[in-house]
Amino acid sequence: MSVYRRPGQKDYSYDFRHRGHRFSGSTGCASRREAEKVEERLKAEARASIAERNAPLTFGAASTLYWQEIGQYAATAGETERHLAWLQQHIGKATPIAAIDDRMLARIIAIRRGERVPQQGKRQAGKRRQLAEARLISNATVNRTVLEPLRAILLRAAQVWDQRVGKISWKAHRLAVRPERVREASPDEETALKGAMREDYEPALTFALLTGCRRAEIVGLAWTDVDFFNRRFVVTGKGDRSRAIPMTEEIHALLWSLKDDHPTAVFSYVCRRPGQGSVRGQVKGRRYPITIAGFKTAWRRARAKAGISNFRFHDARHTAGTRLLRHTGNLRLAQRLLGHADIKTTTRYAHAAEEDLRAGLEAVASAQKRGGAAETPTEIPTDAPRAKRKPLTKKE
Repeated sequence: MSVYRRPGQKDYSYDFRHRGHRFSGSTGCASRREAEKVEERLKAEARASIAERNAPLTFGAASTLYWQEIGQYAATAGETERHLAWLQQHIGKATPIAAIDDRMLARIIAIRRGERVPQQGKRQAGKRRQLAEARLISNATVNRTVLEPLRAILLRAAQVWDQRVGKISWKAHRLAVRPERVREASPDEETALKGAMREDYEPALTFALLTGCRRAEIVGLAWTDVDFFNRRFVVTGKGDRSRAIPMTEEIHALLWSLKDDHPTAVFSYVCRRPGQGSVRGQVKGRRYPITIAGFKTAWRRARAKAGISNFRFHDARHTAGTRLLRHTGNLRLAQRLLGHADIKTTTRYAHAAEEDLRAGLEAVASAQKRGGAAETPTEIPTDAPRAKRKPLTKKE
């Protein structure tokens, strides 16, 4: 038996291990015999607890557990919930997670690739016509909504929940994604978008164009993340990585104008129709924190009203990164602003420097054509004497 009495203590203590887990504490008994009985009971409880904890999980239980521990706290919790529901439907809630293998993953990826993007804001004659006109979802969407959440669940099951999972070649299932194009808003497009955006959402759009923050980073920004004294704010992006961004005068003025709108959320909206949408019990005229869904709707309507095509909200991020690189020529600064883990991602914005270089070279060429190629300020005649250089000494 492992019960013992600590120096100066009246009651016996226990200390034992079971399957790598240590259990220790006081038995609350001054008698050794009673303490041993308590220890036996605790060992039985430990064995039962470990056995229950290590019992094979079904995918329904695993995805629910992942939602409770991780998903519900994400800035994009609504999207995560939808992705998990789709996976439960096509994998099956009763399917053991150990049974998920490459063949099953290939099957559900094929199903997802065959789905089409729902047409929002368009009234169609019927669902069949709507689906026929909708385009297939992109490879990037398949990776983000199927591969990534499923991998996160199985990885947590193996590392945290001590579950046995199948060996899956994740790299073989990842679909090829075309390099993301970088689209910058022109000054006229920026003015049109701001003018078309709903008034209470316009500060969030302006903030995106100034800082390059992602939509989820903007929605999740709280006043506790804003430091007016040191003129900086902190956002949390992908992978729960946080970064501090200094405020310019324009950003400072924007945030300062919002400080009395809501006690916790930096960006908020004015409730126009109480009882509409997913949030109930709101009061007309009061401000509430903006949501991902609400921000998407406001953006979609503003873009249509402004008459701008081929421009996504993510292009506001591209606009901020491109402008910074154009004026500084420093990829590291753009990387820090945008929060890229790998600078290779930031090199997509190098087109700005290339365009400026091309414009500079064209200007030089035009100047040479106007002034003549034979006469330039840096031209040295062949018969001109060259300056003699003083030979170096040993000390030099």
